[in-house]
Amino acid sequence: MSVLLGAVFAYLLGSVSFAVVWSRVFGLPDPRTYGSGNPGATNVLRSGRKAAAVLTLVGDAAKGAVAVGVVRALGIGDAGVALAAVAAFVGHLYPVYFGFKGGKGVATAFGILVALSPVLALGVLATFATVILASRYVSLASVLSAAAASVIAPFLFGWGAITGAVLAMAVLIVVRHRANIHRLIAGEEATIRLRKPRPAPLREPSATRDPSGVEH
Repeated sequence: MSVLLGAVFAYLLGSVSFAVVWSRVFGLPDPRTYGSGNPGATNVLRSGRKAAAVLTLVGDAAKGAVAVGVVRALGIGDAGVALAAVAAFVGHLYPVYFGFKGGKGVATAFGILVALSPVLALGVLATFATVILASRYVSLASVLSAAAASVIAPFLFGWGAITGAVLAMAVLIVVRHRANIHRLIAGEEATIRLRKPRPAPLREPSATRDPSGVEH
């Protein structure tokens, strides 16, 4: 019963879409109505409000970490923790509060990994940062980070319930990014700008001469 209750708690917490919540707080359009239509931090960033995007990122990661942390603190075994991890992740993908139309789950998955193993989370974060810096494709970084988690997890947890949960989340992340993968292959995927463009230097007006030879 405790395992089931833990999974239900995790799913309900995971169903909180902070992209929608913070967009409403900041008076922004619903993130499901513009850009990629994905209620996640990257799409909220397209609204131009960086604070809303950062709060969305933190909130989505935190709910995954809290869901797993609470279930683990209750002394439920690895099977229960793994089920709670997947339930929180699925809650973000298919939130009961928002018509079962959620995001792609990258931030929530990262929060879950932090709660499961900081070492695993650090490895995934390093992969994500490296790919972003090299390619500027968030989708590619997300997919490759999911692959990295799948490779690292068995070395940390063995082939048990926790690794199974990590693999399940990785597969779902890839599935949720299938449209992005098609655009990457076609060379049509949008990149992100890592730095603001530098303003062009102001040029001094060039001196002119009148027919008398005097500069103006």
